[in-house]
Amino acid sequence: MKKNTSNFAMIVREFKQDKGATFFLFLLLTLILFIYVYAAFLNTKQVMHVDIINSYGHPGKDGHLLGTDQGGRDVLKYLVLGTRNSLDIGLAVTLIVEVIGIVFGLVAGYYGGLVDNIMMRFLDFMMLLPMLMLVIVIVSIIPNYSMLDFVLVVSAFLWVGTARLIRSKTLAESQKEYVYVAMTSGSSAWKIMLTDILPNISSLIIVDLILSLTANIGIEVGLSFLGFGLPESVPSLGLMIGLAQDPDVMIGAPWVWIPASLLILVLCVGISYVGNVIRRAFDARQRLG
Repeated sequence: MKKNTSNFAMIVREFKQDKGATFFLFLLLTLILFIYVYAAFLNTKQVMHVDIINSYGHPGKDGHLLGTDQGGRDVLKYLVLGTRNSLDIGLAVTLIVEVIGIVFGLVAGYYGGLVDNIMMRFLDFMMLLPMLMLVIVIVSIIPNYSMLDFVLVVSAFLWVGTARLIRSKTLAESQKEYVYVAMTSGSSAWKIMLTDILPNISSLIIVDLILSLTANIGIEVGLSFLGFGLPESVPSLGLMIGLAQDPDVMIGAPWVWIPASLLILVLCVGISYVGNVIRRAFDARQRLG
């Protein structure tokens, strides 16, 4: 019986061979579905309403399943909204970065020569910039910045790695016979890049997209933890974890920061695990199935 060699079939076989990855996949899907469905029924203004009288309420008190934080806000509701925001930002940054990186890498790799040299020198310049410091400075000087501002600022610096990866693969693909055949048949450069080269590097893009998602979520959480991520009026996992910097909160009210820490750990480890399985599925030398 002939094996199904489609990309989807290879991924399914790898998940069947790796029970841990299958567990994380279902855990992530269940968790993300719960977060987005629950968040759809929540009002951000009501959740962020400060009620000092009920600050640091223990889990279970007055119907607050995970207790309340320093502002008397329900930790579970804040956690759900914060996770949704972190996922939204991670997904948005990842998509923007992938689009910019793919276009830049395709053009540089396909044309090569002088075009590639000029574009790579610009890429080298971008890599020399202290990304985190610049993001912190820009966020600090933007008045009343929003989630969209944060996404655009971070995306402006994170596309460099993807561009180098795509450029390297495109350089190799542009030397293959099918590209020369397309060129001699009169196809335009953009048609060759988008309909010939791009499908042949799609597996690399899929893997990079999934693994980059974890890093981008981590960047938002890390910057929010330092106070340079989302505004305080917007729920964020980083802001929740940042409360642990106060020794009194860390020891006396662990329910405020532990759920956020555990959730970000599960999300990042789970996405990385799933991404590694998909990467392995596209590499015949590493497949388990």
